[in-house]
This record gives sequence, C-alpha cells and structure tokens, in this order.
Amino acid sequence: MAVQVLKDKCKGCTKCVKSCPFEAITMEGRLAVIGTACTGCGQCVEVCPFGAIEKTEEESSAKDLSAYHGVWVFAEQRDGKLMQVAIELLGEGKKLAEAVGCELCAVLCGSNVDGLADELFEYGADKVYYADAPELAHYTTDGYTKTIYEAISQYKPEIVLLGATHIGRDLGPCLAVKCNTGLTADCTKLEIDPETKGIKQTRPAFGGNLMATIVCPNHRPQMSTVRPGVMEKAQRVPGRKGELIRLNVSFKEGDIRTKILEVVKSAKEMVSLTDAEVIVSGGMGLGKPEGFELLKQLADKFHGTIASSRAAVDAGWIDHAYQVGQTGTTVKPKIYFACGISGAIQHVAGMQNSGLIVAINTNENAPIFDIADIGIVGDLYKVIPAIMEEMDKLPEK
Repeated sequence: MAVQVLKDKCKGCTKCVKSCPFEAITMEGRLAVIGTACTGCGQCVEVCPFGAIEKTEEESSAKDLSAYHGVWVFAEQRDGKLMQVAIELLGEGKKLAEAVGCELCAVLCGSNVDGLADELFEYGADKVYYADAPELAHYTTDGYTKTIYEAISQYKPEIVLLGATHIGRDLGPCLAVKCNTGLTADCTKLEIDPETKGIKQTRPAFGGNLMATIVCPNHRPQMSTVRPGVMEKAQRVPGRKGELIRLNVSFKEGDIRTKILEVVKSAKEMVSLTDAEVIVSGGMGLGKPEGFELLKQLADKFHGTIASSRAAVDAGWIDHAYQVGQTGTTVKPKIYFACGISGAIQHVAGMQNSGLIVAINTNENAPIFDIADIGIVGDLYKVIPAIMEEMDKLPEK
C-alpha cells in the first residue's frame, strides 16, 4: 500500500508532518508532500482532519506469486560437515511444507561434498539442489550469493530459510536484495497462515521485550534467518532417497572479489552450546570470574558444558562464545542450571525452552525463579558442592 495527498482537500495544517514516524512528509507551501521514506503505515491518514490523505494500491510490477513453489533450506556445511542448524531447519521446513502443501528442498553448495546430499535426503529433503565447484569449497559472499540467486531465479521457491549463523546472517541479506524481497532476521518461530498460506515470521523486538510477527505478502521468496537451537531437529531416516538436481555453476574473473588465503581456527577450547544436553550457566551472582571453575566441575559431572549471561561476558569474566541469550546463543538442553543469574528477559529468551531448568540464587525474588522447574535459594558456593557430593554417592553406571 501507499498513500497520496488530495491537493484540493489539503489545508496545510502540518498535522501529518508531526505524526509521521518516518519523517517522510514535508510541506511545499501549504501542501503536504509524501517522500520516498514513506512505508504506507497510514498514520497520516488517521490524523488528517480534512480527509486529504488516502491509502492507494501501489502501481506494481509485482511478480506472479503463483509461479513460486516449495520450501528451501540452505544446507550450511563447513569442511564437509553439515551444520546442526541445517538439520533444525529441515525439521521446521517439513512442517511448513506440509502446511502449504509443497515439497521440502535443500540447497547445498560446496566442493566434493556429494555425501551430504544423501544425508539431507535422510533428514527429510525431497529434493537437493547441489552446486559443486572448487570456488565453493569455502564460503564467500559473492560465490554463494551468485550461485543461490541463480538457482532461486530458475526454480522459484516460495520460502527460503537460512540459519542465523555468521554465514547465514551474511548470505541472507545479500540474497534478499538480489531477489528484491524482504528478509526477517533471527526468527524464533515460523508458522503458516491458514488463509493466505503465507509464512508468519516471529522474532524478538525492542531488546526482547516483545515479539514481532512479520509477513511478506507481495514478494517472493519469503526469506527468514532462524536462530540456531530453537527448532526441533529433523528425525533421520536411514536409506531415505530423494531427487538430486545439479546446478550449473560457472564463475568468471571478478565474480568473486575476495580470496581466502588461509583458514585459521581458534586455538581456544571450542564451545558447542547448541549440542550440549546439560549446561551449567553463571551470571554476576558468581561474584568473581573464578566462579566458573566451580561451574565447570559440576558440568563435567554431567558431561556438559558451562555457559554465561551477557553481564558476565561484558565484565570480561568469560568469552562471548559462552553467552546464552538474545544476543548470544539460544539453547535447548535437557538440563539448564542457572547459577547466580537474575533472569533478565534477554537471557530467558535464549534458554526458556530447556527441558529442566534449575535456578540457584540468593535472591528469592529473582525473576529466574518464575520459569525454573526447580528453584534453590542459597549460596551457590555451598549448594553446588552439596549437589556434587550427593552425585558422588550415586552408584556408577
């Protein structure tokens, strides 16, 4: 939708100028003029006392939306290994495809990773669009964008899902711009509108204080990046087969403007919060960075890993890789220990779907207790050693 000013009715009262949240309206003499920043929100239509502004249908060279079919999942892989978020997206994509009544497809880019296509079939993909080229062995913005954009242009999927990883957050916006469509970033919930069959994309907004649901009614494909660790993983069915479609990939000089000279992996301990079944997380209630050593002892008892709140990361007590929350990693372990964590909404957004939440805090009114399955009011430096002592008494299995 767009808005237009009816010149014969406009009185130059400037109420529309003051009401516009995007500063898209200016005055030329005593006539309101709608600028390019207008989003068609209609705020000015409501405040105009003279009925001088009305909504109109945009003249559109819109695509034929009926030509778009299928749910595509970007099968992110690194060094020939499928990333867990791709399996999560296949699980969620299957639900969306069934609701729409279409096929679930995966798009795979790489070099000599043919075996991953079979893996994608086993995780539920009906079709795999496979781009195999030496230039795609490592991710580059130009190489992957060109390849997938050409595939989208040819095969026209109606929904494209990517993981909100470092790669997905780079690739998604580039594809959206090339496809002249929208992109909803960092989604935590996806569902199909039963009436329109369009996708409703929900993501945290305003610092996680509310959830916004976004739709893309007039453009295709509908695109989302999805936060890792939120969706249920697809169930693997050994031996399941599907249709493999090989994409024609060719690059000429200048298509890829960057060159990877060397891949340097971090020497520090690698953290895999999204795969951990037990997480022992600490916040400012630890009182000191050395507190994470105690948390690690408890995590080791469960063969789990430690994590932290943003406050502990900001204080320099632990690396950002361990952060759970809206600006960190979203996790869904079987057991989540929240030790000395108050329970700010931004942290809760990243762990509230855990199987069992155990909260340890000296403040009995801490918000974390509102979502905890088990709440322990006490000094974590006494409670955690007591838990480990009781665990040591259990017979070994």
